[in-house]
Amino acid sequence: MFQDSPIYDRLVAECGDVPTVVRREAERVSRELEAVMRPMLSSGRERPPSPGNGWQRTALLPGPGPN
Repeated sequence: MFQDSPIYDRLVAECGDVPTVVRREAERVSRELEAVMRPMLSSGRERPPSPGNGWQRTALLPGPGPN
């Protein structure tokens, strides 16, 4: 991704390749979710309801959680 970027190389050396780690973890979770959902979907049951109108994903702000 950032092949010739000394700043990125330094961050990777200090913190690890966070984008790659996150991508792998997301792929693993996706595979696990698919494996869990597959029997339910192939058993003839209806698909789980999708979120209706008004449903909105909200992001968590960084830092400590609410007290």
